Amino acid sequence: MHVTLVHVRVKAETIAAFVEACRLNHEASIREPGNRRFDVLQDPADPCRFLLYEAYASPTDAAAHKQTAHYLAWRDSVAEMMAEPRKGVSYAGLYPG
Repeated sequence: MHVTLVHVRVKAETIAAFVEACRLNHEASIREPGNRRFDVLQDPADPCRFLLYEAYASPTDAAAHKQTAHYLAWRDSVAEMMAEPRKGVSYAGLYPG
């Protein structure tokens, strides 16, 4: 399994719009054939910080996600909301297999 943790910090005034953009991306992403999980998490201590947990069956499936219309729409719609560049960190998922 291929997992990416995407660390995001948005501008305070964009939190609601970011959450909505992520909801739309989440709903489409979980329908992708190789998707295993797509969680959107918000830091309760700092509502401007989010973590996206993206799990795909393979690196190829994760790469295909970045070519989907919903991902490209999300990427473009949230670009100006970022308080700092988002950072994706890849992991090899061991369990569940």
